Amino acid sequence: MNDIDNNSNMNLPDKKHNEVNRKAGSKFAPLQLVTSVCAALALGWVVLGAESNQISAQQSNFMGGAPRSEDAEAITTARLVFPAGVRSNWHSHTWGQLLMLESGRGLTQDRGGPLREIHPGEPWWTPAGREHWHGAHPEEDAHQLTIYEGTVNWLEPVTDEVYRATPQPR
Repeated sequence: MNDIDNNSNMNLPDKKHNEVNRKAGSKFAPLQLVTSVCAALALGWVVLGAESNQISAQQSNFMGGAPRSEDAEAITTARLVFPAGVRSNWHSHTWGQLLMLESGRGLTQDRGGPLREIHPGEPWWTPAGREHWHGAHPEEDAHQLTIYEGTVNWLEPVTDEVYRATPQPR
């Protein structure tokens, strides 16, 4: 029976060993709990904070959803300064062209149409294939914004007679 008792005791944990583990565990358990809770809160703050900023920005700038960006690599945009008296040659665009003056005074004309004086904030569209020219007024610089896609078919220069004609009202 002693052998059985001795074997039984060997399988049971030592009382001193259990007591040391319990004391050490009692010191570390609250620290582990606090560390785990802080880590979870920090992770939640990062994830939810970033998401709420994104949603907040979208909701504050757009109604009914958010727009998506389309491929714009083929589109040319330019901000050009035409000094007084400077104009383009006649030309056309395969896609068309959107123009607007930021400042100054400009002139434009479609082939066969009247000469037009252009002012800041007045956008104008020239359809694909339409021959036209544009530039500064003879007496004032023109700061022009232009957007087009495709190629430009450059033609002959605009004569002084065409350029210096009297502009018609838009």
